[in-house]
Amino acid sequence: MPIGSEVRLGRAVQIFHRDLVNLYGCAVGDETRIGAFVEIQVGATVGSRCKISSHTFICEGVTIDDEVFIGHGVMFTNDKFPRATINGKLQGAADWKVEKTYVCRGASIGSNATILSGTTIGEGAVIGAGSVVTRDIPAWAIAAGVPARIIGDARRQAVRATV
Repeated sequence: MPIGSEVRLGRAVQIFHRDLVNLYGCAVGDETRIGAFVEIQVGATVGSRCKISSHTFICEGVTIDDEVFIGHGVMFTNDKFPRATINGKLQGAADWKVEKTYVCRGASIGSNATILSGTTIGEGAVIGAGSVVTRDIPAWAIAAGVPARIIGDARRQAVRATV
């Protein structure tokens, strides 16, 4: 079943292709829109009035605040040192630690960005397409590149957009 019975969906959540998503053990806020081929894992939280574009992976340990835009193919991670085995033995749940990631209100993450675990993307920040976020991004910063570096101020861009 693509949407687990334990998933908490807020009021008026739109899932455009219910058979083409994988949601389990997560919470999604009111009026959020979710595209096809999105996976949201157990313990992840997505706020209200967000847009989660297709082919996005939101793993355990990720919290996305209200009014966040997530572009196509965005990938979140939750383990700083991933390994399949330890001394030849497959790892289990007790062998690793979830590193939390937080995306603050109104942030925008461009298509194909990768967000490494343990980072915070500040309120209103903008992450360029294809960027790799390896450290915290402050509120209202525009960050791009590999690794993502601050290249501007989103407040200046927002002023131009409304003129």
